[in-house]
Amino acid sequence: PMQPARPDCFVALLGTKGGPAIYPGGPLPTASLLCLGGETIVVDCGAGVAAGIARQGVDLKSITMIFITHLHSDHYLDFGPLMHTAWASGLARPVDVFAPPGLADYWRHFLAAMEFDIALRRADEGRPSLADLVRMAPIDPRQPIRRGKVTVRALPNIHPPIAESYALRFEAEGKAVVFSGDTAYFPPLAEFARGADLLVHEAIEPGGIDRLVARVGNADGRLRRHLHASHTPVEDVGRIAAAAGVGALALHHFVPSGDSVVTPAVWEEGARRHWKGPLHVGHDGLRIALGQ
Repeated sequence: PMQPARPDCFVALLGTKGGPAIYPGGPLPTASLLCLGGETIVVDCGAGVAAGIARQGVDLKSITMIFITHLHSDHYLDFGPLMHTAWASGLARPVDVFAPPGLADYWRHFLAAMEFDIALRRADEGRPSLADLVRMAPIDPRQPIRRGKVTVRALPNIHPPIAESYALRFEAEGKAVVFSGDTAYFPPLAEFARGADLLVHEAIEPGGIDRLVARVGNADGRLRRHLHASHTPVEDVGRIAAAAGVGALALHHFVPSGDSVVTPAVWEEGARRHWKGPLHVGHDGLRIALGQ
C-alpha cells in the first residue's frame, strides 16, 4: 500500500505571469516548485526562478530534477542562471533535466557565454565542472520517467506554433500533481489529470487580451491570434478540472496579468462556472500543501 504523503510535500507557484515581460509591481514569469516523494523538482524556469526557490526556504543545492514544458522564453530563460546560481550555492551532484531537445543548444551556448566566469571559479575557488552537473534527456511521452519514489508522465498538448509542448503528471507516495503546461483548451487533459490531488492549469481571460496587446506595444495582431489559439479560457479550465475530478485546482500562467480590470475575483468567477471544488487563484509565492 502507498505510504501517506509527508507534510513537506507541496507545490509553490514561484512566478505566475504568462509571457516574458516584467512590469513594475507585477508578477514574474512562469516557474513552479514541487517537493514530492523526497525530490525537489522545478517545473519551468522563467525569469527570477532561483530567487523564488530561495524565498520558499528551499536550498538550491537540494534541486534534483528540472522540467521544461516547452521552449518559450518565459519557461526556460533562467534555466542557465538557475543552474549557475545553484552551482555557486554549493550544488555538487548532477541534476536530471528533462526538456524538448532544443534546450541542449541553449545550455551549450550558456556555458560558452559564461566560460570566463566558470573557468575562473573552477581555478580560483576549486568549484566542480558546471557542465557535469546537468544530465539532460528529452521528454518522451511514450516513456515514463522514474526517479526514486517519483514517476512522471508527459502528454503532448496544444500550443501552436510550438509542436513539442507538454502537460506533466507527477506521482509519488499516493499523491498526484498535474501541470497543464501552456495549452489551448484540450479535453484529453481531463483524463490525463484524472483523480489528481492538484491540477495546476494555465488560464486566459479573453476579455483582457486586447488591453494586453496594446500594453506590449511592439507586437501586432499576430500576438492576439496566438494568445487566443494557444491558451485556455478560464471557464474551460474549470470544465477540465470538473471532468477530471481532481482534488483541487490552481490557476497559473495568467494572461493577462497585472491588469486592474481582470482581478482575482474575475478569475475565480470564470473558473467557478464549472468548478465547484477547492480553488487557488495563483500568485507569486503561493504555497499549496499536498496531503491534507
